[in-house]
Parts: sequence; C-alpha cells; structure tokens
Amino acid sequence: MALAFRRCRFALSWAHRQPGLGPSPITVSVSVPVPRCLAPPGPLPWARRYSTEPGPGRQPRPKKVVVVGIPNPFIWARTKMYFFLIRAYFDQDFTFEEFSAGARQAFSQVSKMLSECNFDALKNLVSKEALEEVEEKCLAMPVNRREALAADLDEIMYSTPGDVGIYYDNQGRKFVSIIMRYWYLTDVDLPDETPEGTKVFQVVFGDESSKDSLRLLTANYEFRREFTQGVEPDWIVTRIQHFKLLE
Repeated sequence: MALAFRRCRFALSWAHRQPGLGPSPITVSVSVPVPRCLAPPGPLPWARRYSTEPGPGRQPRPKKVVVVGIPNPFIWARTKMYFFLIRAYFDQDFTFEEFSAGARQAFSQVSKMLSECNFDALKNLVSKEALEEVEEKCLAMPVNRREALAADLDEIMYSTPGDVGIYYDNQGRKFVSIIMRYWYLTDVDLPDETPEGTKVFQVVFGDESSKDSLRLLTANYEFRREFTQGVEPDWIVTRIQHFKLLE
C-alpha cells in the first residue's frame, strides 16, 4: 500500500525523543472580533486559521482559533540547504510542497490507524522496528488517550519540517530522512494533566455553562526514503512521537 503524490510515494516509525525535536514556539489565540489596528496586513506564511463555520454534521462554533508558528532561522536555513542537495543529487523533481502534502495525508492516516489499533494495516506504512514499539505502547494506553492520537486532516493546524538527514550505509545505499512536526486539535476528553504532571493546552469556546473545548496536541513523524538506483521511490514512517500521549 502506498500513498502517492507525483513521483514520491508514501508507503508509510516510532520516534525516540531527540534533542531539538520538541515542539517549536507557537501562539494560539481565540479572537472575535480582532481590532483592525491589531490585524496583520496579510496572511502569515506559517499561520493556520481554524474555521468555525459549520460543516456537514457540525454545530457552528462562535469563535476562531489562530495558530502561528515561529520558525527557528537556523533550522529554516539548514532545511533549505538539504532540500537543495536532495534536488541536486537525488531527485531533481523533489519539492517540499509536494512532500509536505503527502506527509500530511500519511500522518492523518497512520495516526487514525494507531488510535484504532489497526496494526496489520500499518505494516506497509511503518517500519517493522517502529511498529513493534508503537504497538506495545498503544495497547497499554487508556482508550481516551488512544483516541486522541487520531488527527483529522481538517484538524491539523500547523506543520513544519524539523530535522533533515542524508546518509549512506555500508552497502552504499543512499537515504533521506525528514522529520515533520504537527500541531492538531482534538475534542477527546483528556485529563487536565498527563501522568508526568504536564498540562495539555486547552482551547475553550463559548461560556462556562455550554463550553465546547478542544485540545491542541503535537506530534513528530519521521519519513525515510531510499534513493538507491532501482529502488521503488517509497517513503516510509520510521519514527512516531505524540507528545504527552505516546511517551
């Protein structure tokens, strides 16, 4: 099974925390209306607005949530350099925009399968080592925390590349790995504090008598592809980390 977009395909692992892979600063604001003097002159390239217009089967929400990411200049410049090297030496048709779109779909699909404990369907999407680790942790989770793993495409507020790696193994095979960071909303009822005592951010709509609460959660997914000549151009998830849930 593969998730395809242009020449790159996602045949979609479980992530150990590494230095520098934690969530970067974000701002979450609930505002209606925004004073004209405070409104930015145009949309920010790293901002995602959460629309509260009612969709099919949804009740209208009275406010909006805006998530604004503050990119690290050093990481931004480094990832740009790596993307240039990928195009120059591995795949001249590679674009981050296409990769990001496919990775977002893969993240949503894999996270939903994890929440359902549908591990058989993940065998061709997640590496064997990663799947073994995440399966053990998912089965040990309470049901409500496991449900919170699922990220609907419409609920993904913001995403950004983390670390990018290019490396060779002892057989001369070439690999590229890209870590993507995601922030997504969930309406799953979670306790105010995690087992470690760390609070999970909560957005509340409406008044206290009829509040509709959403929680903003974060996740890191690492995607890897082998660029050796003759190998199928499949990206596979090699690490997965849902902060405050799968830890």
